[in-house]
Amino acid sequence: MSSQRVKLDIQDHHVVMDNGILQVTLSKPDGIVTRIQYNGIDNLLEVLNEEVNRGYWDLVWSEAGSVGTTGTFYVIKGTKFEVIVESDEQVEVSFTRKWNPSQKGKLVPLNIDKRFIMLRNSSGFYSYAIYDHLKEWPPFNLPQTRIVFKLRKEKFQYMAIADNRQRYMPLPDDRLQERSKVLDVPEAVLLVNPIEPEFKGEVDDKYEYSSENQNLRVHGWICMDPPVGFWQITPSDEFRSGGPLKQNLTSHVGPTCLAMFLSAHYSGEDLVLKLKPDEPWKKVFGPVFIYLNSVTSNANDDPSPLWEDAKSQMMTEVQKWPYDFPASIEFPPSDQRGNVSGRIQVRDRYVSEDCIPGKGAYVGLAPPGDAGSFQRDCKGYQFWTRADEHGYYSIKNIREGQYNLYAWVPGFIGDYRYDAAITITAGCDIDVGELVYEPPRDGPTLWEIGIPDRSAAEFYVPDPNPNYINKLYVNHPDRFRQYGLWERYADLYPDQDLIYTIGTSDYAKDWFFAQVTRKKDDDTYEGTTWQIKFQLDNVNQSGTFKLQISLATANIAELQIRINDPKADPPLFTTGVIGKDNTILRHGIHGLYWLYSIGIPATLLVEGNNTLFLTQPISNSPLAAFHGLMYDYIRLEGPPSSTSTRGVKPANMAPHTPLD
Repeated sequence: MSSQRVKLDIQDHHVVMDNGILQVTLSKPDGIVTRIQYNGIDNLLEVLNEEVNRGYWDLVWSEAGSVGTTGTFYVIKGTKFEVIVESDEQVEVSFTRKWNPSQKGKLVPLNIDKRFIMLRNSSGFYSYAIYDHLKEWPPFNLPQTRIVFKLRKEKFQYMAIADNRQRYMPLPDDRLQERSKVLDVPEAVLLVNPIEPEFKGEVDDKYEYSSENQNLRVHGWICMDPPVGFWQITPSDEFRSGGPLKQNLTSHVGPTCLAMFLSAHYSGEDLVLKLKPDEPWKKVFGPVFIYLNSVTSNANDDPSPLWEDAKSQMMTEVQKWPYDFPASIEFPPSDQRGNVSGRIQVRDRYVSEDCIPGKGAYVGLAPPGDAGSFQRDCKGYQFWTRADEHGYYSIKNIREGQYNLYAWVPGFIGDYRYDAAITITAGCDIDVGELVYEPPRDGPTLWEIGIPDRSAAEFYVPDPNPNYINKLYVNHPDRFRQYGLWERYADLYPDQDLIYTIGTSDYAKDWFFAQVTRKKDDDTYEGTTWQIKFQLDNVNQSGTFKLQISLATANIAELQIRINDPKADPPLFTTGVIGKDNTILRHGIHGLYWLYSIGIPATLLVEGNNTLFLTQPISNSPLAAFHGLMYDYIRLEGPPSSTSTRGVKPANMAPHTPLD
């Protein structure tokens, strides 16, 4: 480590931050990172790119009233440069861009202040930004904003995003038209003639490397000669949208390294930030840390020392959060924040007479709304933690403001919301005491399929088509990230749809992970109807059964429910057309969570054999292959009266063990 003081060199068109360990050059007044010098490498960023296309903040915006998740792409360029802090210990610089009414319709109506910070003896630099929209300004939509770094392709060829998700990557040239074949969407290509023969026949698709917010703390790239790592560290989720399970892009072929703040991926238009007329909005994104590391020697080109060090640095940054060095008053330090703690338990009288500790519960504060609304929130801040095995939790360093407390407990369906709003003030320490969540439940469990964990990962995920392999995910826990798995349904069920028999079928082997359309011989698609066969020994004709269905994702899909008559019109229940998650195409195993509690009159059921029909009929668009849904969990409950279920052997009603 250098003990050199931090220096700032202000030139005509650039500024350079230098602490003796690294030097970072930014364009002036744009605020684009054009050069990063470190460990003898003159520039870690792609020198073949124009300066504006190396390290930058960007966003996508559209006019109010626009639909969808696209819009105008804009690389954020400042028009004014300012030195905020300049000392031996720290440099902080600002690049601002103001909006005025003459720019209406031409430029996103935001004031944006991009900040960059370098500290003494720090092997990296920080960046954050303040977005500010005044009440009187035009409303607009903001589908996406992020930071992008594009590294030198001849140096950074090994990517790491998790202990078990890292590999040598193809080159960006391998994606060129003469070397690849575009698959169903432009992001996915089959490498036909790559420069390195080892990649021939593999699929490259940036969505195969997505991660949930809760796991998205550090990722990046490694150069083997000299051994150098470039890492993007996000120490907090407070400024990200959608909650802890929201999936975001990480790194991908480029070599590209991203810090995603807002995106509609795996959620669709529900997570497009839409400002209304006369609605002010301000938010701080970041700071995130760009960390550089190196080792003096690297036997056998082993990337693990750099990766392990990056993880260690990530933990250091998490422990330092919230940082005390950003100079903007919009980023409050720890003493201007508050804490909330308590305990959550579950009361389900059909599982236990006593309250069950909310083991592993997700507990969070998010802007006020209905139960579960946090997963569609993108305007405010969110603060999440996991409860311990006894249901106790503590959420620290919450920004001042008004929130609702939300929770869900793995192993139980539904969402919890604490009725009283919680107001956080500087220094407050609120104990909300013992909270009891009563999940939706009308009667005893007659049968169930799956695990209520908001994911379809426990169901049958097929082997990929041998022509569409990503070698990283062969024999991998995340095998669902292989390309083209939706097409395997028609291979496995060419003529007749899935039939699942309670008591003999195994959902890990017999329940396909996604209910998708079936491709026909003429390359058109048709909807599908799955069947669940089950037996009832006695049915009290005056009772009502309850079907609990939770979905892990939906994409332009409709779920119709029928009992014992596949042609019943109208069906007993329909969701209507729901979802634009695009999770199936993007190799996720969940998107937004949906829960439906459906009453089944006993008059529709018979003693003996019964069949539940699940129909997804939508199949008539250019992207019909990706219409469909993933189930999280299905449960049939008997009527509350014990007489109606006499003779029915209930399924095991012990609470599910939360997944790690």
